Amino acid sequence: MMGFGMGMLGLGALVMIAFWVLVIGGAVWLVMTLVRGNQSSIPANQAQALTPAPTTVSNSTPLDILKTRYAKGEITKEQFEEMRRDLGL
Repeated sequence: MMGFGMGMLGLGALVMIAFWVLVIGGAVWLVMTLVRGNQSSIPANQAQALTPAPTTVSNSTPLDILKTRYAKGEITKEQFEEMRRDLGL
């Protein structure tokens, strides 16, 4: 009888799996390295354009801030009313 078991066939399969894991892992590493390299090459003025400008609230009353938050949908009507009562407005 031929007696195929875990002899060379099993070792060959393991080597083949290890080979493909290394090839695919190397490809993923290469792509990630190239993508990270391109992100650092964005000029500063374009990088600033990609980030939203911070919103500053100056000379606003607490009621104005509450109205703005309610209009943006950050708080519900119940929360708006409760905060307005807490502020005594």
